[in-house]
Amino acid sequence: MNYSLIVLQCIVAISILNVWLIQNKKATQWRGGDAKTIVEEFKVCGLPVWLCYVVGTLKVILAIGLILAIWYPGLRQISALGLAVLLLGSIVMHLKINDSLKKSFPAFLFLSMCLYIAFPLY
Repeated sequence: MNYSLIVLQCIVAISILNVWLIQNKKATQWRGGDAKTIVEEFKVCGLPVWLCYVVGTLKVILAIGLILAIWYPGLRQISALGLAVLLLGSIVMHLKINDSLKKSFPAFLFLSMCLYIAFPLY
């Protein structure tokens, strides 16, 4: 059992769940454009509101998958890769609306962690 991998899974999962379930209506320095909420952020990016709910649902399911993967390792790679794809989309949207690289940093950091979780170097 690789405890460092489990720690990374927990960090990613808890962070994603925090953003989408707790901080979703709060302004943060990481929001795209001048958005104050996740829904506003999707609007700033020119994306439909319904897509926000689809992405949010997928991120929550995949984050829970990372937690469950502690006991069911078969979920680890698919959950991490699914989140990686969604995080790559976040980075692309930040670039599309000409956000500073600082606003893309969390997505890039968590994308890197998800890729490591999916393809550990041990």
